[in-house]
Amino acid sequence: MREGYVLSIDQGTTGSTVLIFDHDGQIKGRAYSEFPQYYPKPGWVEHDAEQIWLVTVKVIAEALRAANVRASDLQAIGITNQRETTVLWDRATGKPVARAIVWQDRRSARCCDGLNERGFEEMFRRKTGLVIDSYFSGTKVKWLLDHVDGLRARAERGEIAFGTIDCWLVWQLTGGKVHATDYSNASRTLLYNIQELRWDDDILGLLDIPRALLPEVRPSSGIFGSTDPEMFFGTHGIPVAGVAGDQQAALFGQACHGPGLAKNTYGTGSFVLMNTGRKLVFSKEKLLTTIAWGIGDEPVEYALEGAIFITGAAVQWLRDGLKIIRSAAETAELARSVAGNEGVYFVPALVGLGAPYWDPYARGLLIGITRGTTQGHVVRAVLESMAYQTRDVIEAMQRDSGIILKELRCDGGASVNGLLMQFQADILGVPVEVPRIVETTALGAAYLAGLATGFWSSRAELAEKWQLDNRYTPQIAEAERQRLFRRWHKAVDRCKGWAQDDE
Repeated sequence: MREGYVLSIDQGTTGSTVLIFDHDGQIKGRAYSEFPQYYPKPGWVEHDAEQIWLVTVKVIAEALRAANVRASDLQAIGITNQRETTVLWDRATGKPVARAIVWQDRRSARCCDGLNERGFEEMFRRKTGLVIDSYFSGTKVKWLLDHVDGLRARAERGEIAFGTIDCWLVWQLTGGKVHATDYSNASRTLLYNIQELRWDDDILGLLDIPRALLPEVRPSSGIFGSTDPEMFFGTHGIPVAGVAGDQQAALFGQACHGPGLAKNTYGTGSFVLMNTGRKLVFSKEKLLTTIAWGIGDEPVEYALEGAIFITGAAVQWLRDGLKIIRSAAETAELARSVAGNEGVYFVPALVGLGAPYWDPYARGLLIGITRGTTQGHVVRAVLESMAYQTRDVIEAMQRDSGIILKELRCDGGASVNGLLMQFQADILGVPVEVPRIVETTALGAAYLAGLATGFWSSRAELAEKWQLDNRYTPQIAEAERQRLFRRWHKAVDRCKGWAQDDE
């Protein structure tokens, strides 16, 4: 089946992208639109799920126009998404009952503290592969049930549906006929047993979450349902056939199909994933053990993950908060305007620190400022922070897995920044490879959907489509690499626990 196209919805934290791929894995059309972010209180981040759906529909139409493709030419639809963002909606009306709580939101940190203090950390880790943190969906669901009047009773009666954003989009595309998520997204909820592949009754009881809320869990590559003509441009019967959380989709799109292969995606946050195959590796380094994907009837495959909360979001902060830049493209030029960081470091703990620190009370820090500090130093410090955090995670990953990384495949928006990619290679001491198509998140979702429908025949065929664009090799001496990294850790130590007294 070489005729036609696959449409991929990449529903991110700050915007929605739709890409249309042909059989060669090349982009035929693309469209993107941002949507509003809501910050009702410090540490709170919300989205309007209905706005996300409306923006998604608009962007689908624009991508089809850009590609000069009719909806009826589509052979499959893939979805990839910001993972832990939590939506609850009314099954009868299809309307959200509250704003979606975004993965960055920290409002349930106290609930997580309580679970840790009561000694549940090891139980959660063994069952879910995750640490107890407000990053994940489970405690966000509990917060909504606890704080929206009458919601828990309605949930117990089966009137309310819970889903991550993929699940919400599947529901919308199929006209409310399918309430399902995939293995990779389920594994990020803090509610799913990744060894037994089922929602965990012990955890549901502990968090007082009714089972009636929960979606069915299905393979990442498999037919979820078909488009409803009222929801999808009058066209029915297009299979929604690939669903994966954004980072797992990027791992698949980077052709990291075998154990030991790793990638880093630079988005709003950054996420390093290493494929561990069918072997479930529990981390001693506070990394996450997660389901990478399930392909049809094959056994699920696993990955180790280091989640870095703020990378691209710090560039947005430079643009929208400090107004130092007008666009992300300016960062490389400004950073090049100075010879080095000259002792200026930025720790982007704007919503706490993720892996391997897991400190929800850490806060952002800019340190080393002198009278000679310029915009260039600040911008450079922000870019360098992405590379330092990536090395933190990769070193922890190597200790856990016993696998020494030989190279790192990088993608996402910031991977087009040559200065950052060179610094990433310098601070890691291994080559960094950037593929020709850096939107590997959308590509992975398309590949999963196309595999399920026979548009592509096998993973081997997909791996052959991976093409190198740039390879960066380390250029600095080992002594300088270690000196820079030591200073980074001094800065990190100074920002830990800063907000503890505020809550």
